[in-house]
Amino acid sequence: MHLIPLVFSFAVAAVTSLQAQEITAPTGDAILTITGGIAVTNVGETLVFDLDSLMALPSEIVETETIWTTDIQKFKGVSLVTLATLIGADAGELLATAINDYTVSIPISDAIEGGPIIAYMLNDQEMSVRDKGPLWLIYPYDSSPDYRTEVVYSRSIWQLDRIELVE
Repeated sequence: MHLIPLVFSFAVAAVTSLQAQEITAPTGDAILTITGGIAVTNVGETLVFDLDSLMALPSEIVETETIWTTDIQKFKGVSLVTLATLIGADAGELLATAINDYTVSIPISDAIEGGPIIAYMLNDQEMSVRDKGPLWLIYPYDSSPDYRTEVVYSRSIWQLDRIELVE
């Protein structure tokens, strides 16, 4: 039996199950708001997460070096493929915007198993705004030279707080 297809099947089943359920509006401070042509909403036509609701989604860990830190860092967060599946994004792009309004376009094709995560923890600690948090899109840079390019580095947006699905 191959473990990776089994894990992938479980992750897809978990996200599909989340889509079938209503995702309630957050009770804490919003840290991520998703808009556009999304399949799931919880506040008007948007999907809003506080830290607890984001942490309730299936999580992944990426251990990697970055060009912004020293040594190998441990990031924990929601995989981009999990989030894309949840919102029903199978084509187009994600416009990811930071607290300071910096925006970058991320193709849905980046949302793959073993790909980037929206990290909410760094070395087992929540990330503050001062430390590139509370959310940072992290690619597994050490896993492939394809992730060590200027294009990918430019997509590695920190202080992320908004995503718009554009099809």
